[in-house]
Amino acid sequence: MQFINLAGHDMAYKRSGQPQGETMVCVHGITTYSFVWQDVIPYFEQDYDVICIDLLGCGASDMPLDVSYSIQAHAERLHDFLCALNILKSHLLGHDLGGGIAQIFAIQHEPMLKTLTLINTVGYDYWPVQPITALRTPIIRQLLMGALDLGMFKLIIHQGVFHRHKITHALIEQFWQPLRTKEGRKAFMHFARCLDNQDLMMMVEKLKQLSVPTIIFRGDSDPFLTATIAERLHADIANSQLHRIQTASHFLMIDEPEWLAKHWLAGVRSQA
Repeated sequence: MQFINLAGHDMAYKRSGQPQGETMVCVHGITTYSFVWQDVIPYFEQDYDVICIDLLGCGASDMPLDVSYSIQAHAERLHDFLCALNILKSHLLGHDLGGGIAQIFAIQHEPMLKTLTLINTVGYDYWPVQPITALRTPIIRQLLMGALDLGMFKLIIHQGVFHRHKITHALIEQFWQPLRTKEGRKAFMHFARCLDNQDLMMMVEKLKQLSVPTIIFRGDSDPFLTATIAERLHADIANSQLHRIQTASHFLMIDEPEWLAKHWLAGVRSQA
């Protein structure tokens, strides 16, 4: 794990693969951090310079409560992060809320992208979804702050992973790790409170102007985010591909890493 200080806060990231290769930047969503990419990254490390970040408030990054964790704010920090590392062109991959961050980044900084990849992403105004919506209500948020426990997260994991044999004790521990501390739980609540789908709705028309090659992945057993998001993104982004698989839920990278890597590599090479 490496760290870089941006505006007084440390952001954590993992970097592996080929320093001379094209750079891939992987952005996770809420309830996760950089670990969520661990099964798919080995398929890329032979050829690519792979960076998996921990968003501010997540994983090993700092968890300040006096800054915004909106997807717009995260997109701005992503730009600052890449500039600080002198990464002027990259393949950007986003999952869940990371996909929303990637959409905003693509609209605002398209020249910095080789490709855009959206995996079971948020989009339009079809989110936030339960249980995240409830966390934005002050009374419920305070009640959940006291009751937030591993049981709730186990439910999210069991719904978000299709292949039951992959739900191991080790995987559950990785999901739960940042929430072991009061600081981590407060940051999670703050992240949820900052979410606003209007960050994406204000940019709907600009999505239609994107020309960057875009690959959209959808695990069709996802109970959290509707298939309409992937379908509408595919319709709105002219230079896009849509790949769907039934044997994956929300955490497609955990369920079907080899399938994801195979189709991503084929998609990128078709644009070369």
